[in-house]
Amino acid sequence: MPMMNFILRFVLFCLGLIFAASLAVAVLLLAAVWGLRYGWARLMGRPVTPWTVMFGNRFDPRAGFERFRAARPAAPTAADEVAARARGESARSPVMNLGRGAADDVTDVRARPASGRD
Repeated sequence: MPMMNFILRFVLFCLGLIFAASLAVAVLLLAAVWGLRYGWARLMGRPVTPWTVMFGNRFDPRAGFERFRAARPAAPTAADEVAARARGESARSPVMNLGRGAADDVTDVRARPASGRD
């Protein structure tokens, strides 16, 4: 049993070394790419732009809010209102009617007296 414990620890230690070595290789590779990019920019006489600026032009977090703001339903035109009235419907969306309608608008609910139970 003590030999099995030693073998397990040794295998886990080797796996940790392999992981650390692969992480070090990845960092060195990233540093080499960054260094080549820096050297090429200096050689060509261009300023070195950071990667955040390079990748930042493709993704703007504010664009999501603009997309939903632009998707807001437009006010119905006169033709929409006439067509809706001809069908017996409301030309406005239900979202636009929230809080504007009277109590008589509800047709599918029957009023019941309040029960004495709380």
